[in-house]
Amino acid sequence: MNPKVVLGLRVLLGLFMLIFGLNKFANFIPQPEMSGDALDVMMGFVKSGYIMPIVAIVEIVAGILLLIGRFVPLALVILFPVMLNALLFHLALDPGGAAGAGVAVVLNIILFFAYKDRFAGILKA
Repeated sequence: MNPKVVLGLRVLLGLFMLIFGLNKFANFIPQPEMSGDALDVMMGFVKSGYIMPIVAIVEIVAGILLLIGRFVPLALVILFPVMLNALLFHLALDPGGAAGAGVAVVLNIILFFAYKDRFAGILKA
């Protein structure tokens, strides 16, 4: 894959994660209204007192790592289950909010393939 394309996708995903991770603390981007089961599940995450801060920290740290180009494979591996869970949450309970998480998952998968040589050691039997 073209290195400039990989850089662009890495920076895009990094900015996406950094902005939305920071937003979980600073609330500078209004959150769309949720209802029904989606609201109940999200309120459970919030009321736990630890899930959403951990998600935010993972997004911020992964975003920074992607932006500075350090430990990119690690950032991708840590970020993927968080974003996959976000996508599945939205697909199951709040389909209107699935686009952002879907974009993040697709970018993550593309970057997995772009960095596939870095994963060779952990993918051996």
